[in-house]
Amino acid sequence: MGKPDFNPVRDIIAGLIMACTSVPQLIAYAETVGYASYRGLATAGPSLMAYAIATGSPWLNAGVTSVTALMAKSDLNGEAYMADHGEEAYVKLVAAYSIYIAIASAILALVGFGQLAQKCPSRVAAGFKWGCALGVLVSALPNGLLAAGSSEMKANAKAAEIPAAIIGFLKGNIPAAVGAVNLTNLTYTLINPLSWGLVPFAVFLVCTAVVMEGPKYLPKALPPGSEVILATAAATLYSMNTDYPGGVVGEIPTMDPDAGVSLFGVQLPVDFVPVQELMDAPVAEQFGGFPMMMISATLFSAVNFLSVMGILTGFETENQIAWSAPRELIAQGIGCAVSGFTGAAPVSGSMSRSLVSRMAGTTSKMAALVTATFWMLCLPYMNIMSPTPKAALSSVIVSAVVKSVIFPKSLNKLKGADFFVGWSTAILTATLNPTMGFGFGLILSISVDFLAPKKEKKL
Repeated sequence: MGKPDFNPVRDIIAGLIMACTSVPQLIAYAETVGYASYRGLATAGPSLMAYAIATGSPWLNAGVTSVTALMAKSDLNGEAYMADHGEEAYVKLVAAYSIYIAIASAILALVGFGQLAQKCPSRVAAGFKWGCALGVLVSALPNGLLAAGSSEMKANAKAAEIPAAIIGFLKGNIPAAVGAVNLTNLTYTLINPLSWGLVPFAVFLVCTAVVMEGPKYLPKALPPGSEVILATAAATLYSMNTDYPGGVVGEIPTMDPDAGVSLFGVQLPVDFVPVQELMDAPVAEQFGGFPMMMISATLFSAVNFLSVMGILTGFETENQIAWSAPRELIAQGIGCAVSGFTGAAPVSGSMSRSLVSRMAGTTSKMAALVTATFWMLCLPYMNIMSPTPKAALSSVIVSAVVKSVIFPKSLNKLKGADFFVGWSTAILTATLNPTMGFGFGLILSISVDFLAPKKEKKL
């Protein structure tokens, strides 16, 4: 089979389809990171462009994903940091962390980690994937249930005796249990439906139904992801024409038309974070020192690459295209570096976006370059998304993960020691944070293999 024949017309069409269908996702994942929604679209173009140039895959589409967003926020204790220092300081902290993850990716490429990654135990990968999916669900649901989202959820739990006591115990005795705190907050919200915002919940419910069931009823001629655009557009129109009581994307700062970089005579509005401000960001302090920070960044990079490897193994292998693990690790590092310099969270390969890219008829990396350019050119017109309900964006994220949380097929297939390791990794990932969960999962997997009785060879 091999690579598809280059067709620039198909690539332009596929790139535009990708650009349009991904906008709600970009904004929603910015919410997951913890900074303003508009930053998701404002920073997505440069990193995708850099990644597309560096990768060897014609289909790989990269950016901030639900997993990288959740991991960055958890690793950096994002909510607490932003509450203490403000959003601008948090953005610089996240951006600086992206740079360190880029450095870790380059180091892993040099030491041959790509080959080792292919031997990651499937039971650990399955548990990690479920734990991350649950974490993403926990992060997204508050905007779909409550008018003021996570801030209202935490205030409600703090005012109640039992959840407040549980959260106080966790923070005082197990400070690493960030996921358990979030689960406690959400559990209290779920068992108190009278606190839910009626209108935001209705918007969330309808949009989730459209996103999940829409493909069955929409015309087959429409490109993949049209249901996402339809749900988001309908919710935005509803918000514009009513006194919508829930949270919305909000005012988007006006971009300076003369700022940015010039590409082939076209001015692209891209803001770069000064290098000194990235160097001054107290990333190491968030981990208790530079060594622990680099260990965390290395684990983050390794987990990131597992996602990329999953995409490449599926797409490239199916088409009998050889791919280079060191090259893709370097591409990951370049993407994260550019993401950091433009003030964004770490990036990785996105399975959903890559799948849409392939289904839309992509023949080369030109499609991703078209997508990235289109996003950057659209920045001056982003205000159209200002009234978009956060409940609608929450539905986009929930629709992507809810089935895998409720029906963990990969975990349920495991037996014996594999079942124990897989579910232990899943629980640790969900109750601590993804990086620690993955690390402990690997340690547990190695320990179980070491302690397992050796089978005697028959003579």
